[in-house]
Amino acid sequence: MEWHLTDAQSLAIIDHEIGDTSFSPAEYEIIRRVIYQTADFEYLSLLRFSESAFSSGAAALAARCTIIVDVPMVQVGIVPNLQETFANPVYCSTQTITRPQKTKTKTAWGMETLAQRYPEAIFVIGDSQTCLTSLVELVEEEQIKPALVIGTPAGFIGADVAKERLQDSQIPHITVDSRKGSAVVAVAIVNGLLDLAWQAYGQTGRGVNIS
Repeated sequence: MEWHLTDAQSLAIIDHEIGDTSFSPAEYEIIRRVIYQTADFEYLSLLRFSESAFSSGAAALAARCTIIVDVPMVQVGIVPNLQETFANPVYCSTQTITRPQKTKTKTAWGMETLAQRYPEAIFVIGDSQTCLTSLVELVEEEQIKPALVIGTPAGFIGADVAKERLQDSQIPHITVDSRKGSAVVAVAIVNGLLDLAWQAYGQTGRGVNIS
């Protein structure tokens, strides 16, 4: 990501207001990116990272693993950075052709269709709670084994439950421990992780530990 003076100044303000933390450098980088994009310091205590989220996610990005997203806003937000780094292919569930389905939303059905095609992809769900629920069900049924799931949809009915189920899974994940969330949060997480992965793999040509 290309940073400008105002970006650096804003990040400096965030660093000053947060002060000392016990987060790892990788965790803190993602947290400050989310706060920068949302101006919401509550995310400091809401973001949750599984133990292998960073190592698995960065390795998958470096291997040019397919990325599946739920809505075009997420796709548009991450593609420019991808084009300048690993150039991973990105597919969006709302733009996937599926057969008519009455029991699920179009977005959820598109996500399920793509998940069956790319069971070890990186999945980024920033907006659709039904998408996250469908994905978690596939994980629990052991039909897919994602390299990483980023799940940050907001919602009052089922969103927090789907996030809890994701946290209980053995799949590498980054999520929000709350009803809060948005596609903006998901984009900030992906772009932050992408920059970390590029520092670790892309520029040096060899992997380093970013956990």
